[in-house]
Amino acid sequence: MSCATRIAKPNLRLNLRDVGHKHHTNFEKPGVGGGNLSPNLQPATPPTFPNSKEPLTATKIADKYLLLNRLDGSLLRRCIHIESQQEYVCKVVPNERYRDVLRGHFRVDSHPHINPIEEVLVGKSSTYIVFQRCYGDLHSYVRNKRNLSERDALPLFKQVASAVAACHSAGIVLRDLKLRKFVFNDPQKTQLKLETLDDAVVLDEDDDWLNDKHGCPAYVSPEILSPTSNYSGRAADCWSLGVMLYTMLVGRYPFHDTEPSGLFHKIRRGCYTVPDHLSSRAKCLIRSLLRMDPSERLTAEEVLDHPWFRNTKFIDELPGTSDQMVPDREICLEDDSPFV
Repeated sequence: MSCATRIAKPNLRLNLRDVGHKHHTNFEKPGVGGGNLSPNLQPATPPTFPNSKEPLTATKIADKYLLLNRLDGSLLRRCIHIESQQEYVCKVVPNERYRDVLRGHFRVDSHPHINPIEEVLVGKSSTYIVFQRCYGDLHSYVRNKRNLSERDALPLFKQVASAVAACHSAGIVLRDLKLRKFVFNDPQKTQLKLETLDDAVVLDEDDDWLNDKHGCPAYVSPEILSPTSNYSGRAADCWSLGVMLYTMLVGRYPFHDTEPSGLFHKIRRGCYTVPDHLSSRAKCLIRSLLRMDPSERLTAEEVLDHPWFRNTKFIDELPGTSDQMVPDREICLEDDSPFV
């Protein structure tokens, strides 16, 4: 497949009214990108561009790119610009869906912590959306280090919250928000970006009420598990932000069980333990995001104004990662009686 038409982003015009919303019931299976039900993170994702000895199949796109293998744990595929030998990643979608996919990206494409689209190529049956390459994902980074110190986690989580706030402001609800969604933009692993807007819902109005059951078990909010049909998508995203911050600092998920039913039972009850070694500001931010009542949670914009970010002098007095103890099991005694 070497024949494709290039679409320049500034000149692309989409009929957004023809793009509808799709609702799915799709809880991700345990062990995929944060769905692991155990307290600890799943095994790390291999490097994005490993030196693999296995033979690779390649497809030429518009005589410009070579489309290679799919990345582990991702829907994206490796691709190489033939002339420059520059490495990129590519999302392949059916032609009938590319407007839906691009709609959200073009609303936030200039944000520094959202992966920008490099090029869009429309073929006979598929559209190829080319993004900048990445240097590993946040989930693997945290898993390899077991947990992050507050001084290491703070700048990374601020970038995460900034990307989520930009999406919410642009009318985009991410739904499946998790550590794996964020990848590093540099080999030094200091700059994060939201990899893609897969599973996101683009709103036509400010109303963000959703009625689907979607996301990773470890990150899902209690209202999504409620029998009530509707919930605020933005508030559910902010619950997931709380799970992300907790996991970055503690090295395990706040809610866990060996079975989905047990995990969901604990999420509905909202029982979790915050380790004593965390600063009072970090504890406050976690608790402000993991509130059972969605209306009482901080918004993504309010997260960026939290005292944990506003005054960072106290960070120098905090212990480093090696000084922090990562508990192997829950500290508190949990009530296993049925949820009513």
